Amino acid sequence: MLSSQSLMKDLILKKATDMFLNLGFKSVTMDDLANEIAISKKTIYSHFKNKSELVQEVTMDMFCNISEGIDSICALEKNPIEELYDIKKFVLLHLKDEKSSPQYQLQKYYPKIHNTIRQKHFEVMQDCVVINIKRGIDLGIYRENLNIEFVSRIYFSGITNIKDQQLFPLEIFPIRTLMDEYLEYHLRGIVTPKGRKILNTIINSNHN
Repeated sequence: MLSSQSLMKDLILKKATDMFLNLGFKSVTMDDLANEIAISKKTIYSHFKNKSELVQEVTMDMFCNISEGIDSICALEKNPIEELYDIKKFVLLHLKDEKSSPQYQLQKYYPKIHNTIRQKHFEVMQDCVVINIKRGIDLGIYRENLNIEFVSRIYFSGITNIKDQQLFPLEIFPIRTLMDEYLEYHLRGIVTPKGRKILNTIINSNHN
């Protein structure tokens, strides 16, 4: 059974995650967080020595939850195209559509934490995408002459860089639409005619 201390720490983490994703890592102050939970800042500081430590724990907790979710999706061994769409839906749900572009604030104001998470994200995603591509080739839905290392890395690069709001401002490119269009862009470049039929079916069903 969790102690009251553990329960309070979990509550702070949960509320901080929610506020950071909706308002941004820089925008939310420790006062805002304390007021939202109706506790004192002293209580927060008894669990996290400063805001940077809180941001680090929040981002690691999110990373672990998302990684576990992606692993669970991959373990189902669905059609590789459908698998990528399921992963995209899961990540968007978990990140609440990134309304405030927390990624941008994390990169700008907490670069060390951002770089650590980005490297971990790359390692997890690289493994996942490489396996996805190999399975797609084996099933005849991805082209067999693909340079797997190149495709997996360019996919990661794209997923990361479409979050750059200077390149893709939210008012022009809502994150959900942007992710849909990027995934379709990626897949149309690697599918065979057989794979294209599956892709078109998924896109049409999503539109309906």
